[in-house]
Amino acid sequence: MRRSIDDYPFSEDDLPPDADELDIQRISWGVAISDDYDDAQARVVLTVEEVGNAGTGIIAHLSPTIARRLRMALRDALAEAGEETGEETGR
Repeated sequence: MRRSIDDYPFSEDDLPPDADELDIQRISWGVAISDDYDDAQARVVLTVEEVGNAGTGIIAHLSPTIARRLRMALRDALAEAGEETGEETGR
């Protein structure tokens, strides 16, 4: 089983105004769930690709433990930046 959960196509509006000077890559990402492994354990599949180079990105197959760790790290980074963490949504 493999099922797409969410993906984010790149938008120039996502970049800071000095992105070219800072050499910030334009990326898109996708999240899926898959259990197509010998152990049949479901994993979160995170794909990050540079715009214009489809098929050459990095694909991470994350166990539930590592996916939760990434979720917590993103939450902590948002809180550190003074942003809403999304915890109030229950997701």
